Amino acid sequence: MRWILWTNYNTVIRRIKIWRFSNTCTCTHTHNKTGIKLVHNNFLFVGNLGNEAIMVTESDEVFAIGSNAAGCLGLGDLQSTLFPKKVEVLCYKKVKGFAYGSGPHVIAFTETGDTYSWGHNGYCELGNGSSNQCLSPTVIGPNLFGKEVIEVACGSHHSLALTRDGEVYAWGQNNCGQVGSGMSTNQSIPRKVNSIIGTKRAISIACGQTSSVAVLENGEVYGWGFNGNGQLGLGNNVNQLNPCRVLNLQGIVITKVVCGYAHTMALSDVGALYVWGANTYGQLGTGNRSNVSAPVHVASEIGRIVDVAATHYNHISTAMTQNSKVYMWGQCRGQNVKSPTETPFTSLHDVFACFATPSVMWKPMGVDLDSGEKVTDSLKTAFDNPSSSDLTITVKGTPIHVHKAVLKIRCQYFRSMFQDHWEEDSRSVLEMDQFSYVVYHAFLQYLYTDEVNLPPESALELLDLANAYCEIPLKRRCEQIIKHGITIENAAMLYSTAIAYEAK
Repeated sequence: MRWILWTNYNTVIRRIKIWRFSNTCTCTHTHNKTGIKLVHNNFLFVGNLGNEAIMVTESDEVFAIGSNAAGCLGLGDLQSTLFPKKVEVLCYKKVKGFAYGSGPHVIAFTETGDTYSWGHNGYCELGNGSSNQCLSPTVIGPNLFGKEVIEVACGSHHSLALTRDGEVYAWGQNNCGQVGSGMSTNQSIPRKVNSIIGTKRAISIACGQTSSVAVLENGEVYGWGFNGNGQLGLGNNVNQLNPCRVLNLQGIVITKVVCGYAHTMALSDVGALYVWGANTYGQLGTGNRSNVSAPVHVASEIGRIVDVAATHYNHISTAMTQNSKVYMWGQCRGQNVKSPTETPFTSLHDVFACFATPSVMWKPMGVDLDSGEKVTDSLKTAFDNPSSSDLTITVKGTPIHVHKAVLKIRCQYFRSMFQDHWEEDSRSVLEMDQFSYVVYHAFLQYLYTDEVNLPPESALELLDLANAYCEIPLKRRCEQIIKHGITIENAAMLYSTAIAYEAK
């Protein structure tokens, strides 16, 4: 797969993992029974409860899974599904990105710039000229026809689109002016945001719950819509029906802006972070919980920042520094974290997965398989390979080709054996007759792969070996295999042997 966009990881990702691993074959490139290539992927999870996901595969097929609230899976019905179903309309359209609102509604755009929408539409957020719910992805028009859309953003019930020419189009709920039309009536089709920024080129867009923000190519920032918490950065709390420039950022070149539920973060070209808006949960990172209606510089102590993230679904903020350290603050699992706090993560996605409430993503996540061979792959290939081994262990006359260095690193028994003053250290062939070939081969393979592939009956002998070599983790693995492999036919034998080996 190439892309995923989601809200909550916890339920849907488990379903995808179950589906993925229960429908795979043992080949280099993993496929499922329906022929979906799962090596590269892009996932989008949608829905207020995080029970839906949309996946774009490497072969350009689109699949959906989950509860299907408001038809946000785009399957043409309201039926939930525990297994991925193909979203026929979007297949082979080269879907490039997504955005989602909490209706829920979904907006997607393709490499050619076409834009699709589906899901909840009570506030005209789909831009199809009506307020009727749409169960299948439908091309948005007419004002976007011929326009190459390169970015989309959604608030709770309004949507934005950015074109290659730097134009911003908006539609949907407009009770607070979030569509930027100069009025407060809902807008059922996309219209260009003409006031002020209509003559200037925009490079990025973002949506809060009921607010909108755009970054221009000269680094200026404009905001419009609801401003009750100061999230527009204008120094006041007055809603704006038209885009207004954030004057306190004058002289600062902003390259990226993201919006939380009611707060905003802006990243400059030199890696400085500016914040404003609601701060009830410490989401501004100022060290207190007071709202701020004009931009303030924060997080200077953590160094140069290269990326930031937030979403209109919650009150959490996160940032990554140039040395790849990830920080978070705001409402983190019910706790109010008022200052940037370092995490053990290497991805901004992980912060939302583990600490956001609800666990939602701010953008789709692409997953690519590294084409280079990993250490674990190299070890698996090296096991029982005579071309690279420096030691042969024979069991009942059958050879197993291994490497002294690997055995010494992985096993205390071999570390003790291969020492300068022991005869075994100088040998290139060793004989081991205490255990059967199948079991000893499985043991050596375990040292290379951390995997045990034996039936319960053979695992008993491997358990004996693990006891003899003081391999406690292997002993536990064997006990687990035996426990899970108990049947009516082998129960008495396994029980008898367990007593002999003093295993539970």
